[in-house]
Amino acid sequence: MSNSAQTSASRRIAALLDENSFVEVGAYITARSTDFNMAEQETPADGVVTGYGTIGGCLVYVYSQDASVLGGSIGEMHAKKICGIYSMAMKMGAPVIGLADCAGLRLQEATDALDGFGKLYLSQAMASGVIPQIMAIFGTCGGGMAVSAGMADFIFMEDKSGKLFVNSPNAIDGNYKEKCDTSSAAFQMKETGLVDFAGDETAVLEQIRSLVSILPANNEDDMSFSECQDDLNRMCENIESCTGDAGLALSLISDNNFFMEMKKDYAPSMATGFIRLNGTTIGCVANRTELYENGEKKAAFEAALSAKGCDKAAQFINFCDAFNIPVLTLVNVKGYKAKLCSEKRIARAAARLTYAYANAAVPKVTVVIKEAFGSAYLTMGSKSIGADVVYAWPGASIGMMEPAEAVKIMYASEISASGNAAALISEKAAQYASLQSSAEAAARRGYVDDIIKAAETRQRVIAAFEMLFTKSEDRPSKKHGTV
Repeated sequence: MSNSAQTSASRRIAALLDENSFVEVGAYITARSTDFNMAEQETPADGVVTGYGTIGGCLVYVYSQDASVLGGSIGEMHAKKICGIYSMAMKMGAPVIGLADCAGLRLQEATDALDGFGKLYLSQAMASGVIPQIMAIFGTCGGGMAVSAGMADFIFMEDKSGKLFVNSPNAIDGNYKEKCDTSSAAFQMKETGLVDFAGDETAVLEQIRSLVSILPANNEDDMSFSECQDDLNRMCENIESCTGDAGLALSLISDNNFFMEMKKDYAPSMATGFIRLNGTTIGCVANRTELYENGEKKAAFEAALSAKGCDKAAQFINFCDAFNIPVLTLVNVKGYKAKLCSEKRIARAAARLTYAYANAAVPKVTVVIKEAFGSAYLTMGSKSIGADVVYAWPGASIGMMEPAEAVKIMYASEISASGNAAALISEKAAQYASLQSSAEAAARRGYVDDIIKAAETRQRVIAAFEMLFTKSEDRPSKKHGTV
């Protein structure tokens, strides 16, 4: 071990990895710059402990920054050590976990430090979509290091001492830390959507262990399976009552009710996360109109797509597609959020979500659990944009818009001339619902593969993914899309 063996950097590694599994790499490396009296500075391990170990027996590579050495600042050799870990992880096909506590660039090393940062960015870019990248922030993560965090697939943050920022709160015109701490975990979770989970140090490390246990080691690994201890034919009793909170519905469907939600506090009307079905990791996207905690209703949302929700879901689907994780979608959406802040970005955001679904080559199963109207439904993993299997619960509505609203447009002149407009609207709406806006109507046209009992959702979805296990389809030859 390096001279920094007893610092928080090494203690975090020991707490994260399986007991006695960590092997340090580059323990004797120190800063080699001699400018500004650097030769007289003690820089054990150059401020970062690097190496490899196991989590649940699975190989991972890890680096942990040591704030006791020049504030954990990144210099030439510091960055070189992290890049070396990335190089080893790419060769072996194993995740990289970064434990950040960094004062930023080391000013004494100037362009050498800048070059090191650039090479770290390059290593992360080359690793993106090949191996999972996880970052946990325990102290300061500012400036260029925040960009490095943004390149990770998942970000965890200590909620008291963790600070994540590109510009310090006090450096933003009209702002100061006491007014709005833009570097706090709360802000980065709720406002920016950059952080997936926040908590104390113990909770953060435990969440990372849980995440690693369900993710593939790399984009070619199919060993993220576990033995299923749950009944494959188990009925999801009372799941109909969970149409509002899709997170509860997903936990009922999953093996042993496991659901690991990502970015829960950001755009909560769109739920994203991982479940297990027959021991296989499945990525899930679902519309949410209600949020319950400990049986108590905490919030209600429109059944509408927001720009933030679309961005959140698109990023998640892209990750699942890169690592061959099948995608399950639960649909309950009426349209797009009609707010000025959302309207500024909704067209582009919805386009990206539509593209993410259409472009994903992994098995895709969609279940319409309540309402699915207009192009917002198309965006949510419909048969039209490439879903392999689409189910609907009895009573689900699928169509252009709500029947009553459609009738008001179609029969506008008759309604205005009618002596009993309400009765006419009711009559025509029932007819429209039967002919054009029901699950049965969609199924007759092949847009829904089957109408299933809600309680049978688990067994039917498991069977669909089992059937799709060997899915393979040709795509146009191109470098990449541009949406």
